[in-house]
Parts: sequence; structure tokens; C-alpha cells
Amino acid sequence: MSPAAFLRDLFARPWIWAWLGAVAVWLTTAAVTQGQGAPEVLRAALTFGTFFVVVGIGQMFVITTGPGNIDLSVPATIALSGVVSMQVMGGQDARIVLGLAAALGVGLGVGLFNFALIRLLRIPPIIATLSAAFLVQSTAIAYGRGLRVRPPQAFSDFTTGSLFGVPLLALCVGGLAVAMGVVLHRTLYGRAVLAIGQNQRAARLAGLPVERVRCATYVLCAVFAGLNGALLAGFSGGSSLNMGEEFLLGSIAVVVIGGTSVAGGFANLPGIWGAALFLFLLVTMLNTFGAGAGVRLILTGLIIIAVITAAGGRKVGR
Repeated sequence: MSPAAFLRDLFARPWIWAWLGAVAVWLTTAAVTQGQGAPEVLRAALTFGTFFVVVGIGQMFVITTGPGNIDLSVPATIALSGVVSMQVMGGQDARIVLGLAAALGVGLGVGLFNFALIRLLRIPPIIATLSAAFLVQSTAIAYGRGLRVRPPQAFSDFTTGSLFGVPLLALCVGGLAVAMGVVLHRTLYGRAVLAIGQNQRAARLAGLPVERVRCATYVLCAVFAGLNGALLAGFSGGSSLNMGEEFLLGSIAVVVIGGTSVAGGFANLPGIWGAALFLFLLVTMLNTFGAGAGVRLILTGLIIIAVITAAGGRKVGR
């Protein structure tokens, strides 16, 4: 393959734009600060971007199943799972696995409840998951109000530690992303998700268990949100009831900027990492420029629109 053909093929991939945006923003920030703190900014981006990648992977599977499919209960699930996991761990290293299992169990329950509203009551996903979010958040408030349990020391060390300068969380979530890439493209479940997103009616006529796959997808998204809640609580020194707020739009933004089609049927997992880094580095750059909160929000929105426009939309046959 000639260099020109290679470049054409590379720039035809939607995920490349998120990565190019992240690199461009980081280089701009480094140029403004004359290189001071550039490695630290990159490490911080890897750390905080990891949390968006975890929820982004789950949201990506949901969005891939077709138009209208989205999970707005992610922030509430994060809040509840963070509270429950810290309570179960009780600050004891010996109970870390039990606490993580509890967080995943919260996600499992929320995912099943979400799909029950969608399937049994015929409520549109955006309304069903938003309604579930109110109930889940209320449960978190009732259960966790006034509680501030510190995470076990070993769990805290893991979520804040690094290996050769690379955050341990980033390494583990990188491995998780690879595993989910295999699930998406090399398993019957993953291929069914893509097929349903491309044409749900055709997938049903082909004999695919459409509703079972959709149920598994909503459960997967909620389970990843539950895992994220536990990890975020460990990183932050304890759970808080509002720690999931920024993931409402953030979990959707990393999926869309990363190149996944909002029309369904096409998922782009590598782009989630690039989008997560891009969003964090973008806010860091605007802070470096001294932009006010309002200006940061406007510029962030405009730059996100520019990146999505540059990436273009992949048309999926129906």
C-alpha cells in the first residue's frame, strides 16, 4: 500500500479525528505553557479519561442497537453503586472483592429495571431510563445521605497508583477495552448488537433474539456504570451523591465524538479513548487560556461540533 493510500485509509476511519483532536489540544497547551507540566497533564488526562471510557463503552453498546436507544440512568447508577460499594467494603481490604460485586449487582438490577420499563411498559428508552434515574438517585440519597466511608487502603492505592508513570487504572481499562472490542466484533452477541442496530426488523426475521440482546445491552451499560461508581469512589476517597453528574452527557459525548454512529449499527471502540482524552485536554487548555466558565462551555461545544463534522457520518444501510 502506498503512503497516500495508507493516509486516505487512515483518515477515513472515524476514530482518528478524536485522537488527532486530543494530540492537537495537548500540543497547543504544551506550547502555551512552554512545556511546563505537559507530562503531568497527559497523566491526568489518562486518569480522568479512564472513568469516561468505562461508562462510554457501556453507552456505546446501547447506542449501537439503533435510534432512540440511550441510557440516561448512568449518573444515578454511579452514585448508588459508589455508596453501596463503599458501605460493603467498610474500609477493609479483605472486603474489596465483595464491594466490587455489590457495585456490579447494583448495575445488574438497574439494567434489568430499565429494560423492564422499556419492554413491558412500552416506554421509550430515553423516558424509561430518565425515570429510572430519578428512582435510583432517590434510593442513593435515602441510603447514602450523611455517609462518607473511606475506601480500603489497597483499593485507594490501586485507583490512584501508576506503573512506570502510567496510571494503573488506564492500563486495566485499556485491557478491558480490548476485551470488549473482541466481544463486539468476534462474538455472536456483539455481531447481533451490530445487526440489530443496522436493521432491527431484518435481524428479527433472521432469527436473532432481538429483545434478549437489547436486554443484555442495557444490563451491560448499567453494570459498567456500577463498576465506574466503585472505581470513582475509590479514587476520590469515598462516595458522594453527585459524583455521577458529569457523566450524563459525558458518556454520550465520548461515544459520538469517538465515531460511533448515533443511527446505530456501527460502533467505534478505539475512538472512545481518543474522545475521553480530547474532552479532558480541551477543558485543561481552556483553563490555561484563562477562559471563564461560560466561554469554556461555548468553546467546548463549538469544538465538539467541529470534530463531529470533520469525522463525518458513516451511513449505515437499513
